[in-house]
Amino acid sequence: MNLNDFYIQRKIQGGDIKEFERLFTKYYEPLCRYAYTFLKDMDTAEDIVQEFFYGFWKNRISFNLKLSLNSYLYHSIRNNALHYLQHITIRQKYAEALKNETPEAKFINQPDEIGYQELNKVINETLKHLPERCSRVFCLNRFEGKKYREIAVILSISIKTVEADMGKALHLFRRTLKDYKTLAS
Repeated sequence: MNLNDFYIQRKIQGGDIKEFERLFTKYYEPLCRYAYTFLKDMDTAEDIVQEFFYGFWKNRISFNLKLSLNSYLYHSIRNNALHYLQHITIRQKYAEALKNETPEAKFINQPDEIGYQELNKVINETLKHLPERCSRVFCLNRFEGKKYREIAVILSISIKTVEADMGKALHLFRRTLKDYKTLAS
């Protein structure tokens, strides 16, 4: 690690937002292009880089640079992109396995109509108990398939606010739907 990297690390650990912004501005586009080489989707590449910088800032105090800053950033983005691809592969395999189920197995795994209606009622009630913006964020993400960045633009809020609202919504849904686990499986 060179002296300049050490200086940047100390400034960011001390909460120097200007230094962090300089680092972000310098590396954001190159890191997005680098992530794109793995992901072949610029929106996802940008999400990966944004999430990395969010985590980097959030955990800045415990951050301890052992390599050059440049190497650390590129290595981290590579790992995050590969982890994302691994996650997508697992989801695709699961979806393929579901598609290949026998009709009998699908019938056995489907919730009965009454259970489905009851579950739907609980979901709607849970949505009513969420703050309006939180409910809207959840619906845009889970029902309309919008990414956090898209939601932030639609609602004119920050991505961090979207993340916080989704966290609140998911926490409430986990509590209210814990008894319906068997219906969903």
